[in-house]
Amino acid sequence: MSATAEMTPPAAKAPPPPSHGVNTPVLLATINAVKAQPELALFKFRATSRWLAGTHMQSTMSDFSGAGGEHQHKAPTVADADHPAVLCGEDMGPTPVEWLLHALAACLTAGIANIAAARRVELTKAEATLEGDIDLQGILGLSEEVRNGFQAIRVHFDVAGNAPAAKLEEIVQQAVARSAVFDMLTNGLPVSVSVKA
Repeated sequence: MSATAEMTPPAAKAPPPPSHGVNTPVLLATINAVKAQPELALFKFRATSRWLAGTHMQSTMSDFSGAGGEHQHKAPTVADADHPAVLCGEDMGPTPVEWLLHALAACLTAGIANIAAARRVELTKAEATLEGDIDLQGILGLSEEVRNGFQAIRVHFDVAGNAPAAKLEEIVQQAVARSAVFDMLTNGLPVSVSVKA
């Protein structure tokens, strides 16, 4: 006579709870929805901008498409850019290259927060300091050998949470590996400019 043992499958692991402002169950549900329907991953972000005076301009970000539809932000974001007086501006906002540093910091920090929450690590601090080196001889047309943009960018994170330092460093490195802005800066992308005059 043979006996058969009934195997009970292991209980499904509950998703991590919301953590440090990240709605982890929604994050993981979004990942699973995109895995099941890859077309939901296609997004288009937009900005409109207008020149105001001198080197001062203003951009507005209010809508985008993705997840199969059109979306509006809760409120439009208006961002000013200008040059400081030492660069012939009126200092009505950060320079465009400073906005680039902001975009990189924002993308990496969002990644750190999401990855930490998914890995059940409670963050207590994630602060970044960024520096970019630029030689103005390029944009001033004084040297063909000097590039117009940053020659190098350095990012330093100060991160704390309920995990060992090695785990926190791993989370930061994963955020770097998955950052859209880091990818665009380090791998480039096609940019087209059209004009209506």
